[in-house]
Amino acid sequence: MRVLLVGAGGVGGAITRIAARRPFFEAMVVADYDPDRARAAVAAVGGDPRFTAERVDAGDEAAVAALLASHRCDVLLNATDPRFVMPLFRAAGAAGATYVDMAMSLSRPHPRRPYEECGVKLGDEQFAEAGQWAEEGLLALVGMGVEPGLSDVFARHAADELFDEIEEIGIRDGANLTVDGYDFAPSFSIWTTIEECLNPPVVYEADRGWYTTEPFSEPEVFDFPEGIGEVECVNVEHEEVLLVPRWVDARRVTFKYGLGREFVETLRTLHLLGLDRTDPVTVPGPRGPVAVSPRDVVAACLPDPATLGERMHGKTCAGTWVRGVKDGRPREVYLYHVVDNQWSMAEYGSQAVVWQTAVNPVVALELLATGAWSGTGVLGPEAFPARPFLDLLTAYGSPWGMREQ
Repeated sequence: MRVLLVGAGGVGGAITRIAARRPFFEAMVVADYDPDRARAAVAAVGGDPRFTAERVDAGDEAAVAALLASHRCDVLLNATDPRFVMPLFRAAGAAGATYVDMAMSLSRPHPRRPYEECGVKLGDEQFAEAGQWAEEGLLALVGMGVEPGLSDVFARHAADELFDEIEEIGIRDGANLTVDGYDFAPSFSIWTTIEECLNPPVVYEADRGWYTTEPFSEPEVFDFPEGIGEVECVNVEHEEVLLVPRWVDARRVTFKYGLGREFVETLRTLHLLGLDRTDPVTVPGPRGPVAVSPRDVVAACLPDPATLGERMHGKTCAGTWVRGVKDGRPREVYLYHVVDNQWSMAEYGSQAVVWQTAVNPVVALELLATGAWSGTGVLGPEAFPARPFLDLLTAYGSPWGMREQ
């Protein structure tokens, strides 16, 4: 397997550190718009000859396809933000390469009823091309991070081994992370965080289909394991709600994020001021007017999440809560994966949230390389058997857990 990794930020850099310890691939080309960042990610693996740094614009489909061809890469792994999903998805298809990402194509709210009906849903653009990918014998594995990704694998595992009937699947994400010296310092890309938190959340119900609610709706307190404790979680738009019902039979699917009230109020203020917008606004500059995206300005004013590891303390938990019936009896479980920032920094030099995101696509690549996972078309993680993934994740030194509720 020869991999083109596009994006050498926090997650991309963690991917190189994790992959360097595994023998399943022949080469990994690390490409970024900033060549220094690509070179730094390669340097971090200590001279492993399988890694090469390149510069590429993720929005330039022709350049990405040419880079795939020049390095004879058969897989494109997308570690950029969701704005670049479609150009990279199309570039991989044009080059005949397998495509893997950790999100999906962006949504657009319903023009008249945004808090009741779906407009363009997450992943709609990619699934619209699923037939063509299948006809050409190509695979696009979408949503293969931690959430979405491992959370979807948990849903598949629950359906295959733990339940006869599933009433509800709810992704629940929470943490007790703190960052020294910052009152507001997101542990993940603020661009992506704004996108998923301020868009209308999507809920799935079998007798209704997909529908939307207002941001931060239906608050609940969820008790997270391994000392994290109780965290208030709210509805947030997320890919699992669009993925899980395609392959797993459940009457209801939700995603709730433990953001905390201060974080929610900050996001609401950004929205109130229009600072969540992606359309450029014109501002004065030293050489005349300059067009800038308000959201990009917000991101530039905040610390890079990849640099916060030394200041960060605590644990992050990603998991899937499932309620249903097994052997005629009610059952309720929480399948989860916890990463302690102290461990991830000591072991890999990566902060917990980006490391937890990064490990899952590497596990998936290894399963594809060995043939344990295979398929064609546009598929989510729940389209594949869960047990090989969960066993290999444990073999990577990062076991998962299950709690009977």
